[in-house]
Amino acid sequence: MPVDQEIKFMADEIIVSKTDLKGRITYTNDVFCRVAEMSASEVLGKPHNIIRHPDMPRAIFKLLWDTLQQGRELFAYVKNMSATGKYYWVIAHVTPSFDRSNNIIGYHSNRRYPNPEGIQNILPLYNELLKTEAGCSNPKEGLERSFGLLESRISASGKNYEEFIWEMVSEDA
Repeated sequence: MPVDQEIKFMADEIIVSKTDLKGRITYTNDVFCRVAEMSASEVLGKPHNIIRHPDMPRAIFKLLWDTLQQGRELFAYVKNMSATGKYYWVIAHVTPSFDRSNNIIGYHSNRRYPNPEGIQNILPLYNELLKTEAGCSNPKEGLERSFGLLESRISASGKNYEEFIWEMVSEDA
């Protein structure tokens, strides 16, 4: 159950996790465990979405998985939830991991403490996506409409996703 209390971590710390192809956690570092308020034994083998905060639009995770499955990296602002319901924001850099034959064998995520202005700049979009998702009669339709809205916002900007997101969260936005 979410609580309105933020967990902060140091700007020079990196939260690291790795997952298999199905998103089950195969590795976490000590920063991940401390910030998520869970031990490694509590998270290993569990789906990575165990830290998903309900304030995060599902459309962002669809974009993330679609991008990763194409073999590309993605940067995203993400609000996560700890075991006690506290929240923490990250700027996530998620990449596919490849074997020697260039097959995707899992995913690697490094997360840093985000620019606070970036969070404020991204919140209106995330809130609009959440409202779209909630306004539909079923989750599948909500995700489709929310993802369509995200794609239309990116397209209307005349930029690709990376340019769109970095411009949105820069200190000058």
